[in-house]
Amino acid sequence: MRLEDRRHVKTSEDRSFLVWLGVISLAFGWLLWPFSGALLWAALLAIIFAPFYRRCLEPFPEWRNVAALSTVIVVVVMVLIPVGVVIASLVDQGGELYQRVQTGEINLAHPLQRLKAALPDWAASLSDRLAGIDLTALKERLSSLVVPAGQQLAGHAINIGQLTLEFVASLLVMLYLLFFFLRDGDELSLRIRDALPLRASHTARILDAFTLAVRGTIKGIILVAMIQGALGGLIFWLLGLTAPLLAGAVMALLSLLPVVGSALVWVPAGLYLLLSGAVTKGIILLAFGTFVIGLADNFLRPILVGQSIRMPSYVVLLATLGGLATFGANGFVIGPLVAAMFLTAWQIFVGSKERQEVRK
Repeated sequence: MRLEDRRHVKTSEDRSFLVWLGVISLAFGWLLWPFSGALLWAALLAIIFAPFYRRCLEPFPEWRNVAALSTVIVVVVMVLIPVGVVIASLVDQGGELYQRVQTGEINLAHPLQRLKAALPDWAASLSDRLAGIDLTALKERLSSLVVPAGQQLAGHAINIGQLTLEFVASLLVMLYLLFFFLRDGDELSLRIRDALPLRASHTARILDAFTLAVRGTIKGIILVAMIQGALGGLIFWLLGLTAPLLAGAVMALLSLLPVVGSALVWVPAGLYLLLSGAVTKGIILLAFGTFVIGLADNFLRPILVGQSIRMPSYVVLLATLGGLATFGANGFVIGPLVAAMFLTAWQIFVGSKERQEVRK
């Protein structure tokens, strides 16, 4: 066989192998897709708790299984058990809030009635003509919106609290994978570096950026959101307001979104208190939200993120919303990670292009 024919056969074989490799990889990914959430969180927790695992490994380097198992136990105690307790409490407070709205103990139209009563006669009549305000109809409409929303929220909370078989299976798979990701993390990282069809310098930079992005996302976004939610729940509890834990959890979730964040909870709640006659409580809540909850992000994020990758707030906002819309609950982590990888890839590309221009 001639040399050209041999090269042609070799090229065809390589292309066929790459096609087969792509197809079998897609099939394997499709096979694992039901446990994609477990894989994601196992990888994220392994990256976050890797320093703790290495610290456990220092006295006895050969006891990798013991160090990995100890780290998994710490994750269960520090993360999973508190989350389970919070979810159970949310179920109780969500049901209590729903009952108070349904029985009329919490009257959403009452502040509007007080506001209208405080207006001059000409302003009240003008508002009626311009907006067509019917307080009775408004009360019924607000109740018709809040009650089904409370029922739906309580239903979802109960479903989560009951821990279905699928959730338990995913949780066990996550802990199982976390053990091996911790124990064999260094070897897996080397294999990924070798498998990626990129330059060694580019691969190292991308993986380092991914690790920094994970830690920056968890510490700079999730942890800050949890702190803001805790502060919000604390002030609700100190003021004797309804469902402080539920309010704190909602504020923590909304704090994942930059710019608006937890203000979507404490601002309406503060205005509700002012219009309901609880002026002191309303002023305290609005002041605490402005100067403590609102500014916590500015002080804590630089300390917690440290040298991790930084992104503009509008990029984080768009990435988080896009991630939630595309991937569901896991999207609030996936979105910022994809954005971080996007920015890193373009930084590498621009840097390479600039170096090529300098050489010319």
